[in-house]
Amino acid sequence: MATRKPYGDTRLPRFIETRVLELKSNKTQAEIAAGAGFVNPNMISMIKSGSARLPIDRVPALARALEVDPRRLLQLAVEQWVGVTAARTFDEIFGTIVTLNEIAWLKELRDASDNSDPTLTTRARSSLRSIFGK
Repeated sequence: MATRKPYGDTRLPRFIETRVLELKSNKTQAEIAAGAGFVNPNMISMIKSGSARLPIDRVPALARALEVDPRRLLQLAVEQWVGVTAARTFDEIFGTIVTLNEIAWLKELRDASDNSDPTLTTRARSSLRSIFGK
């Protein structure tokens, strides 16, 4: 019988797996699980494999344990719970969740433009995309 992985195609398992690997020299997976308040230390493995979804109430604690922005983790958890289409509906109604990293970019944009509310021109878009190799 094949192992069921109903959340394996969501973005959260890969995000968690990557972050656990990045923290490997500082924290064990069991320490991350304990920091997130999971009684079963295997819960992180289950989330990484896609066999379990992240309980919404564990998002803040797991974000601290993984040393990531809780807003970003919440985005990914909501996708698991309601699906990508419904998550986009949440964004449409409540506004897009802005991560701490995105807030830093916005602050820099405002500072660099002297708070002039610059229009996103074709040139500016091209310059920004080039930063990310696109």
